[in-house]
Amino acid sequence: MRFPNIRNLREDRDYRQRELAEVLHVSQNTYSQYENGVIEWTAEKLILLADFYQVSVDYLLGRTQNPQVNRAPAEKKP
Repeated sequence: MRFPNIRNLREDRDYRQRELAEVLHVSQNTYSQYENGVIEWTAEKLILLADFYQVSVDYLLGRTQNPQVNRAPAEKKP
């Protein structure tokens, strides 16, 4: 399944697939397959991506168009 918000975020912020692959600890080819719906996103990878972009997983999945809805609060630093 493809989730357009994921690709749109990457393109809008001028990231290359290779850069996001590094964030997710996968190859560029694997990232491309995630983005194109060839392989399914795992919860772990979606959480990493949501944290990286500082948006909610619901936004990544297209369940809302508000990137902050249901977003986990940022961790407080000591």
